[in-house]
Amino acid sequence: MDLDPALLARVQFAANITFHILFPSITIALGWILLFFKMRFNATRDQKWMDAYFVWTKIFALCFAMGVVSGITMSFQFGTNWPGFMETVGNIAGPLLAYEVLTAFFLEATFLGIMLFGFRRVPGWLHTTATVLVAAGTTFSAFWILALNSWMQTPVGFEMIPNEAGHMQAHATDWMQIIFNPSFPYRMVHMLLASGLTASFLVAGISAYRWFRNDRAPAVLAALRTGVTIAAILIPVQIYAGDLHGLNTLEHQPQKVAAMEGLWETREGAPLVLFAMPNEETRTNDFAIEIPNLASLILTHHMDGELEGLNEFVGNHPPVAPVFWAFRIMVGTGVLMLVLSWAAAFFLWRRGDMPKLLTFAMIPMAFSGWVATVAGWYVTEIGRQPWLVTGVLRTEDAISAVPAPIIGISLSMYLAVYAVLLVAFIGTLLYIARKAGSKVPEAAPASGQAIVEAIAE
Repeated sequence: MDLDPALLARVQFAANITFHILFPSITIALGWILLFFKMRFNATRDQKWMDAYFVWTKIFALCFAMGVVSGITMSFQFGTNWPGFMETVGNIAGPLLAYEVLTAFFLEATFLGIMLFGFRRVPGWLHTTATVLVAAGTTFSAFWILALNSWMQTPVGFEMIPNEAGHMQAHATDWMQIIFNPSFPYRMVHMLLASGLTASFLVAGISAYRWFRNDRAPAVLAALRTGVTIAAILIPVQIYAGDLHGLNTLEHQPQKVAAMEGLWETREGAPLVLFAMPNEETRTNDFAIEIPNLASLILTHHMDGELEGLNEFVGNHPPVAPVFWAFRIMVGTGVLMLVLSWAAAFFLWRRGDMPKLLTFAMIPMAFSGWVATVAGWYVTEIGRQPWLVTGVLRTEDAISAVPAPIIGISLSMYLAVYAVLLVAFIGTLLYIARKAGSKVPEAAPASGQAIVEAIAE
């Protein structure tokens, strides 16, 4: 069987970026949740907040380490499988990637050590400052990488100049335009909210796991309430921000929106396709279930608004089925998050407890943020095809000449390592949750330092 090296290289990069994004999507917001725990302790001197802080600092450090390691292997892809990317747009991508790495290492890595080991060894104000800097570091790190990714979607502020070999290269003419490109504000807000939901559902889900195991330590209830409340507040905000992001995408990448909606023909009063099997051979939808006019109403705010179909972009639109289904997985997961977080918030704040069935349902929801984030990331990245940088560099023009069998071997090794690491990560997460619970007596909670020492045993 002949293997397509371009397809294998794309699958390999997708595997790398899928594994990598799992961890920054937690740490970006978890840093701010840790700051909330610390500030609540500073204000109340209630030990439960420090107990929660130390348990989740441990998990933050684990996620940070996994994110750094997976990020380094991802950057190797540019040199091995995609040399055309850096050769063409390296003058712009290089500095943005360098700022991201510097931010991550100087702020996050430096001050994380103080967060983990400095509670009894440095003044309280310095420990709190370290928490602030780590939280800010995760956000600035995301800022630079999202600026680059947004620029790849909506590139501005550059000009193409041939090098000595005659190859066209992008040169910056306005860095402010490059960083604050047309899709950046929407993408940045959408990603920060996605991280907020990923981290809050993780905190709520792991705390629900401890609660379900009859761990009634005050720190568990505090973390459970915090996670559920943040999730219940952020999910409607995310739905609104996602709608604005969709309108921005319609303006700059209408072919991506057409693929998301499964819309082939340009139509006035376009229907919302709830379910279908997109068929690129016949350029129609099989087994479609539609609501008349609703897509036009959502995207143009008019019942008879006109939407461009995929047939306007033949040869220049993304593969339809992956984008169509990834979008529905993201939206469906978001609806489930909305229902369960609001139900959990209602019971926790009105009754101080949740029904056992709802507590059990919140446990697998610990990873619902991952599902929604990865699905949304696929909509973004697959929806950009066939361009690597929209209108500048096609994906097929950036691929290396590495033979398919070599890429296949490295891809197999990546998948095997990622599978092992993912199982180990989830296992460690549950181990930390169980261990923390076993070391916190119900009547007399241990100190945060005692929990850290116990976990470190």
